[in-house]
Amino acid sequence: MTKGTIGVTTENIFPVIKKFLYSDHEIFLRELVSNAIDATQKLKTLASFGEFKGELGKMEVRVKVDKEAGTLTISDHGIGMDADDIEKYINQIAFSGAEEFLEKYKDTANSIIGHFGLGFYSAFMVSKKVVIRSLSYKKGAQAVEWSCDGSPEFEMQPIEKDERGTDIILYIDDDNKEFLEQTRIDALLKKYCRFLPVPVISGKVQEWKDGKYVDTDKDNVVNATEPLWTRKPSELTDKDYLEFYHELRPGEEDPMFWIHLNVDYPFNLTGILYFPKIHNNIDIRQNRIQLYCNQVYVTDQVEGVVPEFMMLMQGVIDSPDIPLNVSRSYLQADQQVKKISSYISKKVAEKLDKMFREDRKSFESKWQDIEVFIKYGMLTDPKFYEAARKFFLLRDVNDNYYTLEEYRTLVEANQTDREQTVVYVYSNDASTQYAYIRGAEEKGYNVLLLDGQLDQHLISMLESKLEKTRFIRVDSETADRLIPKSDDRDAGISSLEAEILTGMFSSQLPQIKDTNFIVEYSAAGAQAAPATVTQDEMMRRMKEMSAMQPAMSFYGNMPTMYAMVINTEQPVVKKIIEAGKEALESDLVPLRESVDALNKEIEDLRKQMAEKKEEAEKSELQSQVDAKEKEVSGKRKEQEKAIKDYAETQPKLKQIIDLALLQSGLLKGESLSEFIKRSIDLL
Repeated sequence: MTKGTIGVTTENIFPVIKKFLYSDHEIFLRELVSNAIDATQKLKTLASFGEFKGELGKMEVRVKVDKEAGTLTISDHGIGMDADDIEKYINQIAFSGAEEFLEKYKDTANSIIGHFGLGFYSAFMVSKKVVIRSLSYKKGAQAVEWSCDGSPEFEMQPIEKDERGTDIILYIDDDNKEFLEQTRIDALLKKYCRFLPVPVISGKVQEWKDGKYVDTDKDNVVNATEPLWTRKPSELTDKDYLEFYHELRPGEEDPMFWIHLNVDYPFNLTGILYFPKIHNNIDIRQNRIQLYCNQVYVTDQVEGVVPEFMMLMQGVIDSPDIPLNVSRSYLQADQQVKKISSYISKKVAEKLDKMFREDRKSFESKWQDIEVFIKYGMLTDPKFYEAARKFFLLRDVNDNYYTLEEYRTLVEANQTDREQTVVYVYSNDASTQYAYIRGAEEKGYNVLLLDGQLDQHLISMLESKLEKTRFIRVDSETADRLIPKSDDRDAGISSLEAEILTGMFSSQLPQIKDTNFIVEYSAAGAQAAPATVTQDEMMRRMKEMSAMQPAMSFYGNMPTMYAMVINTEQPVVKKIIEAGKEALESDLVPLRESVDALNKEIEDLRKQMAEKKEEAEKSELQSQVDAKEKEVSGKRKEQEKAIKDYAETQPKLKQIIDLALLQSGLLKGESLSEFIKRSIDLL
């Protein structure tokens, strides 16, 4: 028997492993099974080169739970080890020092194992004792047993062993008895080992008998040794891809399409990525894409390997160029990983472009399922944006589709304003904004439908990317004012008529919490609506953005502003103007003249104040100004009261307001009930 000390420069290696790796302690099984797979594959390689001429026998890995003995055993029939191999690969571990070790690798458990080749030593995270029993493939080799109880001391002795390969026997400690449950081991093997290239056997296949599951005589093989991504695309059918997808994502509906990745230069990468139906909402779930290294599961946290927008996809990627034990910081910094990410983005763009070019009708039919993905990519990845310009589609309210280039050609002639900017008119709700859309279409404008979660961000991006282009929501202005041209007409009313009209409508507008209205005028034509509610495009955008960006909360705290735009050419409005002027002119004109005279006196008094040097004289004049201003305020209140009193006797005026509010979705509750009652009375 040989006794010795493991070659480390600090005696607390095992406490450090147990403490530091505790959060990820389940990976011990992945590490040990991976080592067993490597040993098996190495023997296959030696045999293929003629360096091993014996019988390969069963090339498999077995994981055996013995709850009564308290052991978990991982066995292979690979190359095995002799005493020299154990001395080289097990007993010699180079550490700098415990403190430096902990400081340097405090961010992630996985990085430690990767840096120090500690795959085997992860066994001590769950074990009070570990035994290795191994027989090398080398001719005449002596089998050997190595054991260690979690201290730097080990024992090694020759033994008799009939079969080539290695058994790793873990004596599970009291804190980790869960790993003596077959169901727990099965779950871990399914998670980490379901696609390993060598059969992994654990337990027996079960069947339902006498009201419970019982073991059969058949070995339970937990993995598929040739997963779909390792095969050539030319060998596979759509059915193969769909079956594999449903194996990965049971219970989900069929994906829209998929991409089979296969590249060996300048890096190795294989995999299959599926695009699921996501129905026009962003649903970035974790665990959709699994990362493998030579068919060994690494992680489902693939930020950095896969571009952010592609987190919407599902599937697997496999690259030996990404270490098995990888940290998030590594993924973010490694140049090879960045190249892989760019490649995946490029391949997805190429696939979408091909789909668009080869069958545009089919691509358009899928658009509402894939547009969120494409828009998200354009917003977050500049290179993807440039590629997507060719196949990105704008959809109008009549379900017609246009590329960016096609749409500009369509609208440029009729939708260019007096500043020579092309105006893209859009709706975010074709149902509630129907009247506005119809008004715009009557002017010959095309109206886009942009009703997705990302569309406000998309609009801002396109305005910055497309030359001399701006977007305006269809309800931001009346149809005649959506796209200001050089021939815009004056509203055609006098200042007295404007004062009467403003006063009448302002006095009858509803009081809505955190909402303000202003009255404006437009000569929209006799056939247009008598009044329309609009909301300024930029102010509305600011309020919407403030809901998502705390830094813009100033806009969110401001009241919502609407304009009640009165069509002065509409016949009913004309009659209201004429009747109001006739009823109020005799009262309002003297008040207006009085206000004008008082304002002239105030102006003269302010000039006198500017010329005076004595404070007493200035104070006297200021008192006179204050008195005159109070008088002006009183006269204005008389004007407002006269107009309001008259407006309250005009049910048609209130009806016009409520019709405009109803059209814009602002007429609710008691106001809606009063509108219905008034409508019946007017009938």
